Amino acid sequence: MSLRHAVLGLLSEEPGSGWDLMQKFEVSLSNVWPATQSQLYGELAKLADSGLITVVEEGPRGRKVYAITDEGRAELRHWLLETRPRTRRDDLLLRVFFLNALEPDEARAFLATTAGVATEHHESLRKLDEQLEWGDNALAVYGRLALEWGLRFTAMHREWADWAREQLPEK
Repeated sequence: MSLRHAVLGLLSEEPGSGWDLMQKFEVSLSNVWPATQSQLYGELAKLADSGLITVVEEGPRGRKVYAITDEGRAELRHWLLETRPRTRRDDLLLRVFFLNALEPDEARAFLATTAGVATEHHESLRKLDEQLEWGDNALAVYGRLALEWGLRFTAMHREWADWAREQLPEK
């Protein structure tokens, strides 16, 4: 996934300004694809230059409201239907492959920290789930699916780290 497709996906629901999109990122996509304000505004400019979105309204202080174009919808559909998801690079698993470079106690401590981080992330997602008022609009429905994936993944991640710690040799 790229920021390009995240922006197209948000604009496929309704037009919005950069500020509107940043707010949506904060309550939805930031857990799966974080972006800074400068990255978002840079991407909006690139998408507009390429004809995938257009400015439909300009307001005070340079505020622009963007809408997805037909070409943008076609690009989003192409990405969703015809482009295979990339295989993830996983920094954690790369480190696991080299835990033998540590003493067994250090490797266990690493895995305990990994379990703790997964637990913290799980709790933050659980709290987010409790705070959100889930509506029936598309972003809420599919956002809920993504949040559930995050909850299940972090629970599995914690469980795996605890299991892996028990698999390590004593010395």
